[in-house]
Amino acid sequence: MGRAAVLLGSYLLGSVPFSYLVVKLRTGRDVRTVGSGNVGTTNVLRASGPTAALVALVLDAGKGVAAIWFARRLDEPTWVLGGAAFAAVLGHVYPVFLGFRGGKGAATGFGALTALAPPVGVASLAVVAAVLAWARTVSLASVTAAALSPLLMIVAQWRGWAPEGGPWLPLWTAAMAALILGRHRENFARLRAGTEPKLGERLAP
Repeated sequence: MGRAAVLLGSYLLGSVPFSYLVVKLRTGRDVRTVGSGNVGTTNVLRASGPTAALVALVLDAGKGVAAIWFARRLDEPTWVLGGAAFAAVLGHVYPVFLGFRGGKGAATGFGALTALAPPVGVASLAVVAAVLAWARTVSLASVTAAALSPLLMIVAQWRGWAPEGGPWLPLWTAAMAALILGRHRENFARLRAGTEPKLGERLAP
């Protein structure tokens, strides 16, 4: 029951809609009525500018960090740590506080991975930076980092940079990656069509 409470708490923590709250408090607008309608950093940038987007990014990533921090404070095993990371991302994607209509999970997943294994977070950030420099497309950078994250976690465990515990962390990381990639279905369609906006551009109607 205690471990179920940790996972439920991580989900509820992930459900706190910081991107929605930042835009609402700053402009009075509902971020779900702007651009793609997504409750995430890129749409906050469209709705309220770069400062608000940075605040939303930090807070959304912080949810993933906090979920792992609390689980570690309770001395939970590795499989629970991985489950807490997934639950936080699930909460961000399907938040109970917004009728299960949330963001795409990339920032929260990054925060959770960084808390689990800092070298994985650093490597993921490097992937995002490289793809952004090359393609200037946030969604492509996000999905590339997510797709590579299970491999990065395997390497981190092999090198002793991530907690031991068998295959649990790579499996939970793969589950997070699948969730994040699934939430980018519309982005994949726009990428194939060549209509996905570049960084700083508005989403076409």
